[in-house]
Amino acid sequence: MTLLTVDNPYTGDVACSVPLADEAAINTVLDRARAAAWVARSASVAERKGWCERMVAAMEAQADAIAKDISRMMGKPLAQARNEVGGMAERARYMVSIAEASLADIALPPKTGFERRIVKEPLGVVLDLPAWNYPLLTAVNVVVPAVLAGNAVVVKHSPRSPLCGEHFARAFSEAGAPANLVQALHCDHPASERMVGDSRVDHVVFTGSVYGGQRLAQAGAGRFRHMGLELGGNDPAYVAPDCDFGKTVENVVDGALYNAGQSCCAVERVYVHRSLYSRFVEACEALVRGYVLGDPMHAQTTLGPIAQPNHPVELELLVEDARAKGARVVAGGKRTQVDGKGRFFEATLITDLDDSMRLMQQESFGPLLPISPVDSDEEALAKMNRSELGLTASVWTQDRERAARFAAQLEYGTVYMNRCDSVDPALPWIGVKNSGRGHSLSALGFDQLTRPKSIHFRLSF
Repeated sequence: MTLLTVDNPYTGDVACSVPLADEAAINTVLDRARAAAWVARSASVAERKGWCERMVAAMEAQADAIAKDISRMMGKPLAQARNEVGGMAERARYMVSIAEASLADIALPPKTGFERRIVKEPLGVVLDLPAWNYPLLTAVNVVVPAVLAGNAVVVKHSPRSPLCGEHFARAFSEAGAPANLVQALHCDHPASERMVGDSRVDHVVFTGSVYGGQRLAQAGAGRFRHMGLELGGNDPAYVAPDCDFGKTVENVVDGALYNAGQSCCAVERVYVHRSLYSRFVEACEALVRGYVLGDPMHAQTTLGPIAQPNHPVELELLVEDARAKGARVVAGGKRTQVDGKGRFFEATLITDLDDSMRLMQQESFGPLLPISPVDSDEEALAKMNRSELGLTASVWTQDRERAARFAAQLEYGTVYMNRCDSVDPALPWIGVKNSGRGHSLSALGFDQLTRPKSIHFRLSF
């Protein structure tokens, strides 16, 4: 038996070990999922809602244990991990609340002698491949709406956070859902790619890197089915001259550094109107220097270790590339440890950047806050759109019309005014360009997890 062993990014000890499924075990999981899918599609939406509601309650009852697992596996400060349990429950309950209306048949205008309507049928088996950075949120975006729509789900979680898939499977079992409705599966990347091409899998949703999305798209080529890809971001923010200065500084810094910047929708590039630039940098510096690195289990820790072993070096190389091309590192910029422990990267503020620097062109996925001056709205807009990624963008202004002008021209799935790094389950989560395809959450999210069937009955000749 081959084991997947996950290290604790703070202590270096083993966080958990789980057995990797071989081909026979994978076949068993997929066969069970097909059987469970037939049971799920025969259940009413009300029954499916009950399974999901009781699943959430079961997860909440284990919130402390789940949060500790997250902190051990990927280093998130415990308070933030507990918050993620709450965020998972909020998203799940919202999707439950709109399920009846969202999944109802669409009746067409009456036509004498005919019955015409559009039914939203479940797809069958959904393979969910969530990410480690928000291991509950990236999973619940798929698992709950998929079950509500009448599908079975196989959760093959990230190898950095495998226990989270097991928590979902256990909670659905405790909720009295049909056997094997939601299963956790641990396997290597080649096995995941093979499953994408398996005829027993009807839909795949992957949350992760652009490279990972490309690999899976190639693995599924020729299957003629949709694949949901929720990929990376290089998310810009524009600080306009009329912003609410104090609140903007606080929110932009938090949006860049929360979860050690390990978020697809973290603020990665900040363009500040030159009239505010020096003052904005000074105000940000004070906050950036205030982050406390340490044991993620301790309440005072506000910046945890970096989850992936190779990533601190990659972050340091990004900083050094920027410095070599003329950027100024105001605070941080280095790998470090705390009391000889952990793979940390300092909260980092960098200024005087330009678009030739790698830091401004690619997703850093770390606690870096790059700030660059601009002279006008037009310059900000042009630089914000200068990216192959298109997940979120934010505009910080007290002028709604300015925000609306930006929203109309920004090539991003979500445009914020005066907020960032946030997901509202009532709105679809969408990536454009290399940030992915398809969407999750909201009433539109069910469209990705169902197929339309036309009902065209002639009632009389």
